[in-house]
Amino acid sequence: GSVLLFDRIRVDDPVGAISVHGICGALGTLLVGVFAIDGGLLAGDGAALLFNQLVGVAGIAAFVLVCAFALFLGIKYTVGLRVTAEEELEGLDILEHGAPGYSEDTGAGPVSIPGSSTVKTPVTV
Repeated sequence: GSVLLFDRIRVDDPVGAISVHGICGALGTLLVGVFAIDGGLLAGDGAALLFNQLVGVAGIAAFVLVCAFALFLGIKYTVGLRVTAEEELEGLDILEHGAPGYSEDTGAGPVSIPGSSTVKTPVTV
């Protein structure tokens, strides 16, 4: 769910860390306020614990937002957040390591995937 949401709103999170750690962590923290035996919303004495958990999640989110904004602003104005268009087209493996990271032509020929038609790998010379 949240991975698809972040993809839809174009958040660059290639490993799903925001969904796994941010969303699931916040949800788990909030659900303590719902299901806790002592003080929880369902089995306890009301919504006080849930409210406290909500304040904690909001406080942590605000702190992280401010710290991340400051960090990215610092990076942007020192070393930069993006590479140039030319460097992106050339490939960062070549730029940083002097060699391509993945060879387009493995010499293996057509790739056969069980249950599908034969797919030919493109060869760039």
